[in-house]
Amino acid sequence: MKIGFDIDDTLINLREHAFEIYKRKLNIDVPSEQFYELNRVEIHELFGLTDEQGNNMWNRSLEEIYYTECPPYDGAIETLKELMAEGHEIYYITARPKEHGERTKEWMKKKGFPIEDTRFFYGMQDHEKVNFIKELQLDYYVDDKPAILETLSQESVQPLLKDQSYNRNYPGPRIFHWYELKTFLKNK
Repeated sequence: MKIGFDIDDTLINLREHAFEIYKRKLNIDVPSEQFYELNRVEIHELFGLTDEQGNNMWNRSLEEIYYTECPPYDGAIETLKELMAEGHEIYYITARPKEHGERTKEWMKKKGFPIEDTRFFYGMQDHEKVNFIKELQLDYYVDDKPAILETLSQESVQPLLKDQSYNRNYPGPRIFHWYELKTFLKNK
């Protein structure tokens, strides 16, 4: 099978990592419960920032957010390694900006993700990911953003949602924990 994966908030816990960085940089102790209840991707409103201020904070913090100790989700690396060992083709498709693509790939390799260079795609907007997914003729694609998965609903690829607080209203199949993916694939 050919299986594609988004990276941020699908394989790695980027949003929560950024949340902890914001707390430290802004010296504001926002309770974690508020983060877990947030119903949008952006986290800046928890710190009283406007959208513009939040966007500026994100852009100023990208280096630290992307390349420090952002943790992979429990079981993500192991699950992908097992899938690859079973002969499945693993693809990474991220909307991270082009200037961060190669460093992201190397950072993920150091973390232990099984990456083949020719199966790692970056530097596109979210809506452009759909074209890559179609061209690759993936069997499954896992992402955290319902808008991307909805766009794939008329395609042959089976979209799967990585559960997040901001996507709970999406009715499609979802993964709460990475170990569930192998069970899901076996049952199909």
